[in-house]
Amino acid sequence: MFVSLQAMAEKELDKNAEVISGMFDSIARKYDRMNHGMSLGIDRLWRRRFVRRLEKKLPENPVVLDLACGTGDLTKALSNKGCHVTGLDISSEMMAIGREKCRYLSPKPNFVLGSAEQIPFPDATFDAVTIAFGLRNFDHRAQCLAEIRRVLKPGGQLAVLEFAVPRNRHWKKIYLFYFRHVLPLVGRLVGSGAAYGYLVDSVLAFPRYEALCDEFRAAGFVFPRYTSYTGGIACGYWASSDS
Repeated sequence: MFVSLQAMAEKELDKNAEVISGMFDSIARKYDRMNHGMSLGIDRLWRRRFVRRLEKKLPENPVVLDLACGTGDLTKALSNKGCHVTGLDISSEMMAIGREKCRYLSPKPNFVLGSAEQIPFPDATFDAVTIAFGLRNFDHRAQCLAEIRRVLKPGGQLAVLEFAVPRNRHWKKIYLFYFRHVLPLVGRLVGSGAAYGYLVDSVLAFPRYEALCDEFRAAGFVFPRYTSYTGGIACGYWASSDS
């Protein structure tokens, strides 16, 4: 029942590409503050742990696609580790900020405007595909996962960092109160009520833990697994394109 209700809630969210890109274009200059605010700034720690773990799974001079790269925080972190990174996003305004962040890096990331539903690269191009706080915004997730698997090399890594909901009932109660009441109020106060409302709803409706791993399996990925961060506020998910 929980999974079906969650799926119904997700279907009610409007994830049309034009709607999502327009929303993120409109909040691009506020997005980093919003993302850091939603996590109380702990997302920086999650991102560091996430990159450290991924780094251990990559070959030398890895070629990485940072999908739904947004304002480039993860793109920059991967580039700083020596990865040859391409950031791809549907929001040109978000990527403009990412380009600015990465302008002095070497190797400098590429940024490409595009959709996860039709990734504009040949088969078996990347050693890894990463997605940080973006997978929940994909409208046709099964199609996107098929595209991700297509562009990964044999044995390539899918690595996803995403918000979740704590399992501990006491921690979960505090978390849900913060998410359902405090964050929307903050959004209204800073003039981004609709965007904050969408972000909160998208997190609560998104499949997590074993449910998301099942989606990876259904898309043909193997060895899906996850690591909880900060009591389950966020999770790192990992899967391979094949064995």
